[in-house]
Amino acid sequence: MIMADSHRRSTDRGRGRMTSGYSQQYASGKPSDIQELASKRVDIQKKRFYLDVKQSTRGRFLKIAEVWIGRGRHDNIRKSKLTLSMSMAPDLRYCLGDFIDYYAHIGGSAASEEQTHRVLKSEFIERDNRKYYLDLKENQRGRFLRIRQTVNRGHGGMGYYGQGIEQTIVLPAQGLIEFRDALSQLIDEYGDDEPCARNHDASPELPEAASFRVDNKRFYFDVGSNRFGVFLKISEVRQPYRNTITVPLKAWARFGENFMRYEDEMRHIFSCHKEKRTDAEDAGQPGETQGLCLI
Repeated sequence: MIMADSHRRSTDRGRGRMTSGYSQQYASGKPSDIQELASKRVDIQKKRFYLDVKQSTRGRFLKIAEVWIGRGRHDNIRKSKLTLSMSMAPDLRYCLGDFIDYYAHIGGSAASEEQTHRVLKSEFIERDNRKYYLDLKENQRGRFLRIRQTVNRGHGGMGYYGQGIEQTIVLPAQGLIEFRDALSQLIDEYGDDEPCARNHDASPELPEAASFRVDNKRFYFDVGSNRFGVFLKISEVRQPYRNTITVPLKAWARFGENFMRYEDEMRHIFSCHKEKRTDAEDAGQPGETQGLCLI
């Protein structure tokens, strides 16, 4: 379930206690330095996930908060969060797509006592001084995706992976699609590096993203636009590695021409090899065919 929140949240009757606790989580920092651009809420089982796009002097970033409320009246509200730049958000979306495909492929089954906390699939994203570890795990309660972020702060506190600060959220596997869709909507609206809001009337309508798998790799094609124009982002993903290139619109035709030329040349090369192999096999056979080859 996805719900879009207003620019500034207000405490309402149905969410009173949870909303006030969530607001206190973001009470730090100067309001004038950080501007909230958009927010979405995703409800998965007993958890609520808030995805907030914010703008600071360093650029746009996404803050993801996980809120869990117990059944009892006096249960404490548990919160956790992580942050990432909007330029890294597409990488997270691509990884979520891989986990969704894998989760659908393996089907549903409960883990046995011997397989408690078994790791089914892992991915890794790194950008600047931030590292993100994604682990699809299962236990007797079900399957879930744990996203753990570490930030290297140099000489400071020690985290699980060394010096730095850790932030972690846990997504129930049943809600991965809803979470990915909410993230995609925010990327489509605020994923460029333009500090000002988009002019929707002047923005061209862009094709939908596409992907396909070849052997143990998956290729993603994502068309985007920013103040420099339209571009195509091509990503090659093979766990745990990812390579990405960005091709401007003016170079698409030349890329396509080169792809077609190399494909034609390789078809010709393969055809010649096949003919030579066939001729060699025929030359080795006794009889009339061998005599014709020797003439």
